[in-house]
Amino acid sequence: MNIKLALSYLLEKYTPSFLYPQAIRMWYKRRNGKDVDLSNPKTFNEKMQWIKLNYKDPEISRLSDKYLVREFVKERIGEEYLIPLLGVYDSFDEIDFDKLPNSFIMKANHGCGWNILVPDKAALDKDDARKKFKRWLKTDFSFCYGYQLHYSAIRPRIVVEELISEKDRYLVDYKIFVFNGKICLIMVNTERNTGQRINLFDADWNPAPFTIGWQKKIPEPEPPENIDKMKELALKLAEGFFEVRVDFYNVDGKIYFGEMTFTSGSGTYKFDPPEWDRKFGDMMELPEKGQIR
Repeated sequence: MNIKLALSYLLEKYTPSFLYPQAIRMWYKRRNGKDVDLSNPKTFNEKMQWIKLNYKDPEISRLSDKYLVREFVKERIGEEYLIPLLGVYDSFDEIDFDKLPNSFIMKANHGCGWNILVPDKAALDKDDARKKFKRWLKTDFSFCYGYQLHYSAIRPRIVVEELISEKDRYLVDYKIFVFNGKICLIMVNTERNTGQRINLFDADWNPAPFTIGWQKKIPEPEPPENIDKMKELALKLAEGFFEVRVDFYNVDGKIYFGEMTFTSGSGTYKFDPPEWDRKFGDMMELPEKGQIR
């Protein structure tokens, strides 16, 4: 973590909770260049800020945990959609690498992007990996990028899973946004190894008339043959939540669950044309504060 990020983290971490609304307003202004209306949010990005402050259901912390969410997925849609688990550990030094296969992926369960791909165990720099996980496990992701407060309740651990695609380690990621029981957007992430491309589609795979800050892959990706099954699974996992993004991978026709996200992008998507921030936000109906379970 560089000095700028470290200072930003400390500022967020030691902000008194009663100042969170003002802190989020200031953070949003820096990130998005505009004021946020927390009392009557209308755009998608504004609604993500409202959710941070008001969506306090412990269940969203459990389902944001990359380890604990596995039991929920098993119960809702079946164990066959889970990436095979090789182990879960409280510290790096607990891992017995002799018992692991030649390839795998290591993840911190309580944040985003804290992963190490290991296509060849013999080539793994264990000292570097140990330093990274020591830092990640000590870091509260809630205060890394805009007060995503539900991550604070997650007990930090290391999850080790099978590497599900050794031929192409940079998997296509299908992110399905479900608002109030309806699929409103499918985000397709590709080419992460060369700069990431993001294509957006509606539920019928029609290209969305907007972008959110990344270049599109040209030509547009075709829908996978099992997209209808992905949508069915996303709706099952989203049942009971007024909004969630459900991610899947598709490897040689087999669907794997990725994660569930309740504050997508932390509300910093750069909509182009900008009016689509409001139009996309209109698709999500926020509950009254007292109606959130």
